[in-house]
Amino acid sequence: MKIVIIGGTGLIGSKTAERLRNKGHEVVAAAPKTGVNTLTGEGLAEALKNTDVVIDLANSPSFEDKAVLEFFQTAGKNLMAAEIAAGVKHHIALSIVGTDRLPDSGYLRAKVAQEKIIREAGIPYTIVRSTQFMEFLGGIAQEGTVGDTARLSTGSLQPIASDDVADFVTDAALAAPANGIIEICGPERARLSDFAARYLKAIGDSCTVVADPDARYFGTKLEDGSLVSDNHPRIGRIGFDDWFATTPRK
Repeated sequence: MKIVIIGGTGLIGSKTAERLRNKGHEVVAAAPKTGVNTLTGEGLAEALKNTDVVIDLANSPSFEDKAVLEFFQTAGKNLMAAEIAAGVKHHIALSIVGTDRLPDSGYLRAKVAQEKIIREAGIPYTIVRSTQFMEFLGGIAQEGTVGDTARLSTGSLQPIASDDVADFVTDAALAAPANGIIEICGPERARLSDFAARYLKAIGDSCTVVADPDARYFGTKLEDGSLVSDNHPRIGRIGFDDWFATTPRK
């Protein structure tokens, strides 16, 4: 089976490509640096020839509200049109748990728009909504840090390791289209502030973490259930300790 991974050279894309190739599938890792650009349409028609499945893992180069919305709308429409022309049988997109619960987030509004384009395109699809990646815990802590204090939300977090994400995306690619949403998350749930404190302690950072219900998460306030799933999610196998012990530090 031929599978094209849009964003196939990134963190999840490269791991997913490896898994699918190991299972004997023809995988094209498509990205602007390989001559395939969903934003401009460059290289799409050629890349999608005789393709059975497309996995869209692409992300906007800018997280500014207007730019990110334009990216997901333009890239989404270009990609779906090219897939229709090529006769693609299954479209898979990676999205975010809580996308439709945080309208103050410009990024998540853009993901809502992307999901709408997918649902209305007419191609059989599976949307995989994931909780936050463990690999981004450092960035989350840094976002709320001023000086030696990190003021972070008490909203719940259930982070997932990128290896688990790649496993679930691989499973979706080899399964029948869900024509709906699958949610995936890590095996441990705690307050965002507690996960950040755990991460900072593990890397030897002495920053003081303050748990603040009003602290913003990349500009938006979290309710307790904003970023976690209670909708029968698929649970990853890798907890924080195992992830931290096996992930190289940069």
